[in-house]
Amino acid sequence: MAEKQRTIGKSVSLKGPGLHTGVNVTLTLNPEEEGYGYKFRRIDMEGQPLIKALVDNVSYTQRGTVLQEGEAKVSTIEHCLAALRGLGVDNCRIDVDGPEAPILDGSSKYFVQAIKEAGIVEQKADREYFEVREKMMVEDPETGSYIIALPDNGFSAQVMISFNQSLHLANQFATIEDLDAFDEEISMCRTFVFLHELEPLLQNNLIKGGDLDNAIIIIDKPVSQQELDRLAALFHKPSVEVKPTGILNNLDLHFTNEPARHKLLDVIGDLTLCGSAIKGRIIASKPGHKINAEFTKLLRKEIRKRQLKIDAPPYDPNKQPVFDINQIKSLLPHRYPFLLVDKVIDLQEKIIVGVKNVTGNEPFFTGHFPDEPVMPGVLLVEAMAQVGGILVLNQLEDPHTYSTYFLKQDNIKFRKKVVPGDTVIFKLELMTEIRRGVANMKGLAFVGDTIVAEGEFMAQIIKNK
Repeated sequence: MAEKQRTIGKSVSLKGPGLHTGVNVTLTLNPEEEGYGYKFRRIDMEGQPLIKALVDNVSYTQRGTVLQEGEAKVSTIEHCLAALRGLGVDNCRIDVDGPEAPILDGSSKYFVQAIKEAGIVEQKADREYFEVREKMMVEDPETGSYIIALPDNGFSAQVMISFNQSLHLANQFATIEDLDAFDEEISMCRTFVFLHELEPLLQNNLIKGGDLDNAIIIIDKPVSQQELDRLAALFHKPSVEVKPTGILNNLDLHFTNEPARHKLLDVIGDLTLCGSAIKGRIIASKPGHKINAEFTKLLRKEIRKRQLKIDAPPYDPNKQPVFDINQIKSLLPHRYPFLLVDKVIDLQEKIIVGVKNVTGNEPFFTGHFPDEPVMPGVLLVEAMAQVGGILVLNQLEDPHTYSTYFLKQDNIKFRKKVVPGDTVIFKLELMTEIRRGVANMKGLAFVGDTIVAEGEFMAQIIKNK
């Protein structure tokens, strides 16, 4: 059974300083309609501009992911997005009154709590997934980082990190086999920073909102008591010391591999920017926001490619047709040489699929063209119209006493030649309900997996004299 989209039950807010700006920010999660996805709204700016949470809008990836549309930007969004995806929320508007999401404790923990407080509401529309069909990979030869996606029935991920300069964080591994485990195994895992990175970050006007309570400080070099005292003063603490595990005593680890789990959290958050839930296994080695964004661009590119490509209806020539040629003749008035449907292989309330086997004996090939036979485009349109006529007439009590007359054809396109030996599959779908004897349909013609023609039709149903 298809999973349904979800939103939250009510608006809920979180407050705190942004990591880099230090500006106090209020972030509010709001319910949204089906198909909305994730969008940030800068409510402190004129016009309250929206920023779609898509990788197309990533403008910066140093120390966090930054989204920007026009003059509006918002940074450090990955922890919030990871919480939404991790708890299965598909549609949410995220209002912020500043340029950053609040850092809170450096994890997704408080975002998860806020979502639970708001409640999760199932919606009517099915959730759409991007299904990984083959191996996909992005790598960075300079850093040795790579991300791979492999086919899988659901979402799972594993992350490996390696920091050769650290005695206590040389190699770590983290995995999640299902997003149902996000809350208890990943959400509370906090960001981390090496001691040697702190002062350069401060000197570059970053981490103004940083605190010893919202990051794991990893000691990667010998530290004197004098330096520890200076660090305590820098962060307005009475004192700090180094634990045997190689971190400052500002906090206790939730897991021995908490840094690797936080990197996994970041991967989940950044991958939401592909615009779809994912079915696939993600393997990431030494990931960071830059390579996360590059990999998400690859996913986004494939999603767009698939959206442009419409799958052809399945055709099994061994299967009994819904209507054979004699049954078709009982519905349509057309006869040789103008009957252009051989059989109907699928018939639903609003959809029909018909087949035309094109042979070298077709009468139109005599003049179109003798040395390079091509089925006329106008006859492809006529064949689509006939299949659509069967769909419409089949809904009447006495279909043989009615005919369909096409009133209008729009957006007709021919994409590829149809030649002898081709089997053309026609798919017609009602665009609206039939009203006052008028039907509007969209038609597609396929040869194999390729669309060869398409168009939209308006038909009038009239009783025969």
